Amino acid sequence: MNRPSIPREAAARLRTPALAAIALAAALAACTSTPLDPNVPAPVVTRSAAATTWASPNAGSGAPPAATATPTAPQSRVATVDTSRGVPAAAAAAAAGATAPVAAAIAAPSLRAPAERLVFFDYDSFAIRDEFKAMLEGHAKVLAARRDQRLTIEGHTDERGGREYNLALGQKRAEAVLRSLTLLGASESQIEAVSFGKERLVNTAGTETAMAQNRRAELKDR
Repeated sequence: MNRPSIPREAAARLRTPALAAIALAAALAACTSTPLDPNVPAPVVTRSAAATTWASPNAGSGAPPAATATPTAPQSRVATVDTSRGVPAAAAAAAAGATAPVAAAIAAPSLRAPAERLVFFDYDSFAIRDEFKAMLEGHAKVLAARRDQRLTIEGHTDERGGREYNLALGQKRAEAVLRSLTLLGASESQIEAVSFGKERLVNTAGTETAMAQNRRAELKDR
């Protein structure tokens, strides 16, 4: 039985699509015939503020990995995040700096002068007794901390003796208190010492107790 003959031009046209189909099938077979090797690790991505680097775990055996630089943000616009608190570290530092003076002001005790303002003396003496030294130290601290504060020290005596003698004794008592305050930190320019002698008695009973109350120096604000 004879087969019908096909013209050569028609046969060439049929052969071209067939060859293209065969080439496509071979390419697909090559792709699918090479499965992914699970033993080959995936590329490692390393990121930093300056660059992003793609590298293979076996990079030591081959060419050095390429790095793709990324622009770095200006330092003035970058805020470091404090991951322990979830807030920017700069904001946390600013908050700490703002609260530090407040905490210090709360912690610092208020400086107040002692309520006691009288120094008593023995008969015919201007020596300051030990029992009054702590009180004078408290007044000196206030004067040292507040240089605009002023005191007047008034010296007094009991009624015994002449007027001139008691004026001099009262002045010595006032100046003894002034020296104690300046030695403890106060400025001499803050203090004035005056004497009233026996002119301002606080107790005129004439007893030993009354006269002991009159032998005094008084600290008064001015």
